[in-house]
Amino acid sequence: MKDLTPKAIVQELDKYIVGQENAKRCVGIALRNRWRRQQLPLELRDEVAPKNIIMIGPTGVGKTEIARRLANLARAPFLKVEASRYTEIGYHGRDVESMVRDLVEISIRIVRQEQTQIVSDKVKNIVEEKLLDLLLASSGDPISKIVLSQGQEELEILEKNQKEEEFQKENREKIRKELQEGKLDNCMVEINVEERNAPMVEVFSNASVEQIGMDIQTMFEKVLPNRHYSKKVSTIEARNILLQQESENLIDKETMIKEALKRAENMGIIFIDEIDKIVGSEEKYGPDVSREGVQRDLLPLVEGATVMTRYGMVKTDHILFISAGAFSHSKPSDLIPELQGRFPIRVELKPLTSKEFMRILQEPKNALLKQYQALLETEGIFLSFDLGAIQEIAKICEDVNQRMQNIGARRLHTIVEKLLEEILFDAPDISPKNIVVTDFMVREKLADIIKDEDLSRYIL
Repeated sequence: MKDLTPKAIVQELDKYIVGQENAKRCVGIALRNRWRRQQLPLELRDEVAPKNIIMIGPTGVGKTEIARRLANLARAPFLKVEASRYTEIGYHGRDVESMVRDLVEISIRIVRQEQTQIVSDKVKNIVEEKLLDLLLASSGDPISKIVLSQGQEELEILEKNQKEEEFQKENREKIRKELQEGKLDNCMVEINVEERNAPMVEVFSNASVEQIGMDIQTMFEKVLPNRHYSKKVSTIEARNILLQQESENLIDKETMIKEALKRAENMGIIFIDEIDKIVGSEEKYGPDVSREGVQRDLLPLVEGATVMTRYGMVKTDHILFISAGAFSHSKPSDLIPELQGRFPIRVELKPLTSKEFMRILQEPKNALLKQYQALLETEGIFLSFDLGAIQEIAKICEDVNQRMQNIGARRLHTIVEKLLEEILFDAPDISPKNIVVTDFMVREKLADIIKDEDLSRYIL
């Protein structure tokens, strides 16, 4: 985090997201402020609240991608939710507090993966020894028969001379070498597997499951003991099972949970998409009745509340909330005043033009044209695009967005898919294998789309 200056954050985001400099600067500052807060004295640290952000712009301009890449940079717990999935208590939908519980689960998974990586070397050694024990015990396996038959005469001599221990050690090393070389991957061994007996539970209640003050699943796990049974599996599968079992045994669960809760509280990012969908209309009946209620339910979380999770209490005071919406039929000022005040930073994302579309097709690490080139390379086809073709694709995309609903860069996916449809279909039989897409080919393949006013027949 110390090396992630705002400029460095923007440079990293530039690798994947074209344009939207203002939005990148805002999230860069917000992320850096989280590190700055950690350097403050404890009494001042608790007073510094995150400056939540609201992104305003049409779909397909990079709002979600900016938030997701930001979380990846910080290795922070990140959750994306749609505001329309949540409703006021009593209406059909999920309780808004469930987003905090989901964030904690993501944080637990991140910390568990890190802890697993830390103990991986020790676990690999333990698993290898256990696999050797299983292979030596499985005398019915071909490898065991070979090893034992080869050493049968020697074994009789060693038993007489009371040197069986040396033979077993030598035999074990032989099997170890073959195991490491992958020669025993198909051998079958018998392994003990733990089966969880916690049953599936249905709750018949007007309230959502998240509101119930106990974890029913955990309760059954504690009451009903897990059952162990023997299972015959290949050495590869046995290795995976043992790796998981031994990793769980070596990880300190209490420390893991404590660290995960700390990260969720101090580094967590919740991205609330489609926040404009919970702006109520002037009509006060029908589904709009619950929209303002959702805003009021969100307000305590954004302001700072304590949420009960299966791992303990979690405070939301320092979770960074980033919301986004097109606001095509409403405006941010239509949100309730209290909620507006909890999103002090507003940034408007600009609609994309043909200039941005050209850059999107070529520059990012995961550029769309690079993806199709990589896909066709698996068939031995080398696909390339000349500059005129890229310009033509970008121009058509901008034109379609202007004539129909503007869905931003998502339009490129359908246009490029339509352009390469025949090549993708005939790829295994195409010869020669070098294909160059020209501007003439683009106009020819997409002629109907350019001429036809009813573009919905061709493009989403």
